[in-house]
Amino acid sequence: MAKLERVINEDIDHLLSRIEQGILDGSISASLEDSSDYTVGDARCCHRVFERYSMIGENRVSMSIMLFQSGDSPVYLSAITSGGSQAVLFKINTWGEEAFLKKLIEIL
Repeated sequence: MAKLERVINEDIDHLLSRIEQGILDGSISASLEDSSDYTVGDARCCHRVFERYSMIGENRVSMSIMLFQSGDSPVYLSAITSGGSQAVLFKINTWGEEAFLKKLIEIL
């Protein structure tokens, strides 16, 4: 598992659009598996789950991205990748997860 947390001074809609487009355009096998958006007052939470095939790990990996913004405050981003291991009892191959997260870092 690989994890990234950042605070970003950007409009949540613009950031979300840039992330979605960048992830989907960044890999022929990338897909948006599901999404959820929630608003309370001036606070918004947007959750996206992406998946792609990892040639390095020869398996599929997922990345969950959560964006949160309250009013005009900066956007809090949390991204976690998973699924890049082939072992039964412990993780021995996390290259695919790390590569997927690096793609998000490039977009940001």
